[in-house]
Amino acid sequence: MVKEKNIFLKLLFGEWNTKTVVVIAIGSALFGVLLDFAGIPVYTNTKLSVAYLIPIYVGALFGPIPAGLVGLFGNFFADLIGGAGFWPDWWIGNFVATFVIGLLPLYGANIKEGLFTKTHAIIFSIVSVLGLLISFAFIAPILNTLFYGGEQAINFAQGYIAVVSDGIVTIVVGVPLLFYLAKRFQKHSNLTVD
Repeated sequence: MVKEKNIFLKLLFGEWNTKTVVVIAIGSALFGVLLDFAGIPVYTNTKLSVAYLIPIYVGALFGPIPAGLVGLFGNFFADLIGGAGFWPDWWIGNFVATFVIGLLPLYGANIKEGLFTKTHAIIFSIVSVLGLLISFAFIAPILNTLFYGGEQAINFAQGYIAVVSDGIVTIVVGVPLLFYLAKRFQKHSNLTVD
């Protein structure tokens, strides 16, 4: 029982060392820059952006907590450099969404060992969309309304559009990225997947 708990915690937190901290810092900066400068506006303060590829990469190689921290600090950094004010409701939403996206190791995907199958891709897609829904269709709009008393219809519309735009990037580009990374690591480890 204790051993299973330790394995679960290790999968959840990942391996913490200097490399993990550096990856979180660089990933957060990159996530923030991509949120601000590499997106196509689709609605008020909502963009179709490749920023979500960063927490996918971090989650695949370092675990869900580091991926979540990239989303949290990255969104904070985006607010800082974008000059649009600070939106802790979206920081929290991005933490939850990117944490859930980073859950790959908990359902058996092990990118570092070259293990990412079609089943993992399906689970990843479903789990990611659920995480985005929880984060941006509920958490962020509700917190925005509580923190700022904003127009509820606009808050929820932003959230739903974020679910769709981030979901498209996560699935359409993220799944092939994960297959590529797994294949790359598989070549280096000489493992094969049946």
